[in-house]
Amino acid sequence: MRVLLGVAGGLLLVWLLLVGALWIASRRGDPVTLRETMRLLPDVLRLLRRLAADRTLGRGVRVRLALLLGYLLLPIDLVPDFLPVIGYADDAVVVALALRSVARAAGPDALARHWPGTPAGLATLHRLCRLPPP
Repeated sequence: MRVLLGVAGGLLLVWLLLVGALWIASRRGDPVTLRETMRLLPDVLRLLRRLAADRTLGRGVRVRLALLLGYLLLPIDLVPDFLPVIGYADDAVVVALALRSVARAAGPDALARHWPGTPAGLATLHRLCRLPPP
């Protein structure tokens, strides 16, 4: 019984730490507005698909994309989705962090090569990922 309580307490502590990390990551000031970010969504989805299919990129990029897809498909979240607003915030933060990681690993040249949208959209993506302007 003590072991089960210890495991449950440890899981609760890890969950609280992850929620805290997500909250801190979401509170960082970003010069990109939510409207700009939402306009990028279709282009970002096509970009991620193209990056996943590009065999010239490192395997780490494709692994990150597969892990992101797995996280989004799993019914278990860091914060349950039935909680209003905050339930979906963890998904948004995880997607943003994964996008930043994939963009940095792939590099600006690969982003430019596979970007299906406008140059202004690519510049916004660079600001979101904290990469130098294209």
